[in-house]
Amino acid sequence: MLLTILVVDDDPGTRLAIGEYLEMSGYMAIAAANGREALTMVERHQPHLMVTDIVMPQMDGYELVRQIRKKPAFRLLPVIFLTARTNTRERILGYQLGCDVYLAKPFELEELGAVIRNLLERASSIAQATWRAQETLSSPVIEAEWRFAYKPSPETGGAAAYLSPEGDPPSDGRRSRASAASWKDRDGDGEAEIVLSDRERQVLSLLTEGLSNAQIGDRLHLSPRTIEKYVSSLLRKTATKNRAQLVGVAIERALL
Repeated sequence: MLLTILVVDDDPGTRLAIGEYLEMSGYMAIAAANGREALTMVERHQPHLMVTDIVMPQMDGYELVRQIRKKPAFRLLPVIFLTARTNTRERILGYQLGCDVYLAKPFELEELGAVIRNLLERASSIAQATWRAQETLSSPVIEAEWRFAYKPSPETGGAAAYLSPEGDPPSDGRRSRASAASWKDRDGDGEAEIVLSDRERQVLSLLTEGLSNAQIGDRLHLSPRTIEKYVSSLLRKTATKNRAQLVGVAIERALL
């Protein structure tokens, strides 16, 4: 899945130039001519990053960012301001509203690309840290739930079977996603179902092609260090010790 970047500028030439550069760099670029149109597109497309001008008709960049930051889902959306306004007071206003980076016009597309990659990498790291924190906080609850709801069953060859409050094993359709991912299933094969995120599947798919962390990072626009974190998560989830074993399990368990 390509990362989506919203480009907001009332100048068609600027939108076109940035959009073409982003698509050549491996992103999906969408464009809006003013802040009001951009606000609608943020809701519809949920971009991973926004590049916006400040002076625009109908709704300027300042008001656009102000409105976006009111929405909980987009409070951490990376925002880059492109503007010819470079005085200190206006830059401070932009940062106070939630802008991440200012780029003064005229600018080099290569510099914009470097800033975009850095912000996306940071956003990915924050998302991963949040996920790990949630996983850590939820684990005692999951364990307590497991102790209450699961116990070895002779019918499953000793594998854990889910019990409802009435003591009856429900159908597979009633098992939660978390339970299926964390505990043994009822097939009696003693193997836990492995649940991967979309990003983990992308990394795993590229691993099966024999790519290095750096090569995978180039494909997914992430740093090698971030890719290594995903690889570590895959090794942990599959209980494997190295990449060769990981690829073998991926093929055997049809994880791709």
